[in-house]
Amino acid sequence: MKIEFRKVPNNEKDFEIDLNSVKFLGTFSKISNKLVIINSRIVGKHTVLCCKCGNEIEILLDEAQVFKVSDGIFSSDEEENGEIIIECDNHIIDFEDILNSELESINSDYHICSICNTNDNFVDIEI
Repeated sequence: MKIEFRKVPNNEKDFEIDLNSVKFLGTFSKISNKLVIINSRIVGKHTVLCCKCGNEIEILLDEAQVFKVSDGIFSSDEEENGEIIIECDNHIIDFEDILNSELESINSDYHICSICNTNDNFVDIEI
């Protein structure tokens, strides 16, 4: 789902995107001429790799996240307070890109399967 920045309403509007077995849902609204807030939740099952053995494991997602989307370059001290600022340079908010970015961030975490979790060895398991 894509929306032009200038068409974002001042009142909260619902959105929902399904990607495989993951849902990205919530509300978005304009908080200033150049800033949109997205209150979102990512729920569902997502496949990741075990960082020790490399096997695929399925994890359950249920994460709430608040994003601010800027129409162009954004500079402020707010980003240092843990807020996530996404800069759009094409005046279009792409919710699928935001979801894909969050899923890639989840993929880059260290996930350990149940077999490796019970193994106290600190080395990778070769299969």
